[in-house]
Amino acid sequence: MDETPSEIDPAAAPSGAGCLECDRNGGWWFHLRRCAACGHVGCCDSSPSQHATRHAREAGHPILTSYEPGEYWFYDDRTGAAGEGPDLADPRHHPTEQTVPGPADRVPRDWTSQLN
Repeated sequence: MDETPSEIDPAAAPSGAGCLECDRNGGWWFHLRRCAACGHVGCCDSSPSQHATRHAREAGHPILTSYEPGEYWFYDDRTGAAGEGPDLADPRHHPTEQTVPGPADRVPRDWTSQLN
């Protein structure tokens, strides 16, 4: 990936431990993604609300990275290309004790039927 400095800011801290919008609205997520430009944490495209991609497109921040423990990849929403990128500000993933899907108290019993 050839990124310009505005597309990845290694110093941008994550916005929180979970999806910013889901936490605000009482929603839940399957997996989490982090914006490489500003640190916004949103839910993945398999999640009901797909906040990470929505943020990428509305904010013009096309580079996303996983916010899951053990995953370290970058994704360019413009091209669909996946690859490596620089080290980002800690933490690199949500807390390991956080459930997937999460958060546990908001995940419906029929969550698998609600995935995209």
